[in-house]
Amino acid sequence: MPNTRTDYQLALQQLTDSALPTGAFAHSLGFEGYIERGIVRDHHTFSIWLHAFLAQQLTYSDGLAIRFLYEGAGLEDLDARLSACLLAREVREASLKMGGRLLDIGAEVFPSAELSGYRNQVREGTAAGHQPLAFAVVARSLGVPLPEALAAYFFAAITSLTQNAVRAVPLGQNAGQRVLRNAHDAAAAAVQDVARLCWDDFGAVAPGLEISQMRHERQRARMFMS
Repeated sequence: MPNTRTDYQLALQQLTDSALPTGAFAHSLGFEGYIERGIVRDHHTFSIWLHAFLAQQLTYSDGLAIRFLYEGAGLEDLDARLSACLLAREVREASLKMGGRLLDIGAEVFPSAELSGYRNQVREGTAAGHQPLAFAVVARSLGVPLPEALAAYFFAAITSLTQNAVRAVPLGQNAGQRVLRNAHDAAAAAVQDVARLCWDDFGAVAPGLEISQMRHERQRARMFMS
């Protein structure tokens, strides 16, 4: 098990690498609906959507779940709360599919007693297996400090979404890199926001984002599963 800063940083880079086969390439988590309506149409408008998604869903749901787990909240309780917070069926299923893959990968390359326990709960049907919780279990077992775990999770998420937008909008590769560079400050701000929020804030997501996510499954033509 990694026990130095260099060790856990290398493990964290592997855990958040876009090549990790969790299936993130198959999900837009709502932005494809904005493309269909002509709201997201270039790197500037996608960047606006990405910053809003980061400041809302990634902060108030995923980020808070990671923080609360680090602080000792019950895994089953957080798992159930995430299932309730993710109103859009496709987005909820995306979290479970990517979480399941992350649990399987983690069991092979970053095994721990807590990860094994969570994986068994998912298999037994007593937990759903959400992506942010799977990530938090692995990161905590590796000794990754909470701020670094949050920053890595946020940036991995927005990197995957940007790569998907490069294909879907479409954006140029360099434009995608500009979007990511412009998101650095927003990701850092999201880490700070997570630190100041409380339980009452958990799951507070912009209704417009959730409505777009719900509409996606009835969209006439789709590239992504969510």
